[in-house]
Amino acid sequence: MSAAESATAIQRNKADLLDFIDWSGVECLNQSSSHSLSNALKQGNREDEGLNLESDADEQLLVYIPFTQVIKLHSIVIEGSEEEGPKTVKLFTNKEHMGFSNVSDFPPSDTAVLSPDNLKGKPVVLKYVKFQNVRSLTIFIEDNQSGSEITKVQKIVLYGSTVETTDMKGFKKIEDQ
Repeated sequence: MSAAESATAIQRNKADLLDFIDWSGVECLNQSSSHSLSNALKQGNREDEGLNLESDADEQLLVYIPFTQVIKLHSIVIEGSEEEGPKTVKLFTNKEHMGFSNVSDFPPSDTAVLSPDNLKGKPVVLKYVKFQNVRSLTIFIEDNQSGSEITKVQKIVLYGSTVETTDMKGFKKIEDQ
């Protein structure tokens, strides 16, 4: 599948899930205080090439993104530079309170090794069956392209759709006659 075909597939039935992120719960461990997650995730900031998310103490980053409703995640775009952009990215669904000390205790829902094309915006299509009922997503950036101490992320975009749920409050109990 070419980049144009994959982009068309995403546009046909998948949307940017930015509006469904619960911003009050978003966290990023090991981010530089002057180059935080909002630079790569928030609308407007992520389009500005001068802004990015940078790691602080070493190359690893751990990003937690809760959603305001259940979503289906189809693909993810993670952009960065050829040298300092992320390389190995592990994705976990519905795992809260993960830290660097326990991230290796859980099997990832999917793992991607980002190519130069991915770092320029080609989406990584996920194992869709594993991303059907997602309430939160944890992104563990394990290393970067060159093995340097700082990882830089220009942009993170999540593509998918919301899950239609039934509002059980709307149902009335049927009384026995």
